[in-house]
Amino acid sequence: MTDTTSPSEQRDLADAVVARVLARAGTVLHEGESSTRDNDGDQYDRADRAALRRVAGLSTELEDVTEVEYRRLRLERVVLAGLWSQGDGTEAEVSLRELAALAETAGSEVLDGLLQRRQHPDPGTFLGSGKAAELAEIVAANGADTVVVDADLAPSQRRALEDVVKVKVIDRTALILDIFAQHAKSKEGKAQVELAQLEYLLPRLRGWGESMSRQAGGRVAGGAGIGSRGPGETKIELDRRRIRTRMAKLRREIAAMRPARATRRADRKRHQVPGVAIAGYTNAGKSSLLNRLTGAGVLVENALFATLDPTVRRAQTPDGRTYTLTDTVGFVRSLPTQLVEAFRSTLEEVGDADLLLHVVDVSHPDPEGQVAAVRSVLADIEGIDDVVELVVLNKADIADPDVVARMQRREPGSVLVSAHTGAGLEALRERISELLPRPRVAVDVVVPYQRGDLVSRAHDEGEVEVEHVEAGTVLRGLVDPALAAQLVAVDAAGAAHA
Repeated sequence: MTDTTSPSEQRDLADAVVARVLARAGTVLHEGESSTRDNDGDQYDRADRAALRRVAGLSTELEDVTEVEYRRLRLERVVLAGLWSQGDGTEAEVSLRELAALAETAGSEVLDGLLQRRQHPDPGTFLGSGKAAELAEIVAANGADTVVVDADLAPSQRRALEDVVKVKVIDRTALILDIFAQHAKSKEGKAQVELAQLEYLLPRLRGWGESMSRQAGGRVAGGAGIGSRGPGETKIELDRRRIRTRMAKLRREIAAMRPARATRRADRKRHQVPGVAIAGYTNAGKSSLLNRLTGAGVLVENALFATLDPTVRRAQTPDGRTYTLTDTVGFVRSLPTQLVEAFRSTLEEVGDADLLLHVVDVSHPDPEGQVAAVRSVLADIEGIDDVVELVVLNKADIADPDVVARMQRREPGSVLVSAHTGAGLEALRERISELLPRPRVAVDVVVPYQRGDLVSRAHDEGEVEVEHVEAGTVLRGLVDPALAAQLVAVDAAGAAHA
């Protein structure tokens, strides 16, 4: 359809979108604090995360360094830039609002923004030359340190735009990678993030001056000379080789960590403990839901990518069966392919689960877009086709009833909950109990009292009734095949001994 709006009207609409985004800026990390609720558990790693909190208005020119704790850094001041290529601007507004939240989560203050109505990015500077010049004026007027672009920039586009605006320019992928680098805690998580960053950096290395552009062979400067003449390597080639070497080492380290995770999963499988994985868009409330269901005390913040390392906790169905709940890293639109590849071992937890809880923030302006983004990433996970999916519509307490009704029609069988108020959680527990695999082997055995471990497992993993007699504990009910074999063997041994 041809766009009939005039250039001035397009500009007014774009300015209105930016104004709405800026009006909501600061809601991710309001005044340097994160939103905590009593029902979110003990928040075991909150102190560590808060120690790195950036603060607004902090001068770095202090006469006495003891005036401020040295880890509290001045907020980076950023200006956002994006394109509005189609539609009425709703999609562009949602994307730009998410970019503002990402920037705040990374530790910056959003000062201003610019949105251009344009079908395709400019191959030179991403924005048109006029808009790039306007962006430079906005940056200078606000005293900004950085421009964050709501797209993936080619290396040439980033360099050209930096030459115009005269400050650092980063794209959406670099911003997400920075957040992951701040939040990773485990050795595996840190290695995965570093690998993703190096894969992003490798094609974007940029030479600066002679030291990067000249070859070493045949030069006396820098220790070169006799014995070093020849074609040599440029500095940028050396850097690329070092990066490739480091990437190869990280891949080996990550591969070496995989067996330990696989061993833990195999141990749960061996004991027939069903697994439930929680997945969904970032900041959809996955960790809050985990805490509600298990009392886990996992970090909960009103920030994007608060959870990077998977957390596994035990929970029980209303009928007493034990299962595991795994909280996984959140997804986002246009999740960098480097991160999808690097975090593949983490996402394996989803593929090995018996049930997937797909948590959706039903109060978000575009919940359908969140669902599509998550499913596009999940489709690449091995074994995901065999996992039952249960859509959980979270944040029902602040959602528009019309949006809730629309999502319930779109996702039949979904469960409406609020991890904040606790509404709908009992229905969710019942639904989990229905969908988890049930024990299927009937037993009627007598277990000696000294084998209380088997009785305990039967309670946790099966559906049994007990009766205490002189010879031991009588178990009647349904258990899994492996446990049934052990119970029958113990019963037979006890009968033979009697």
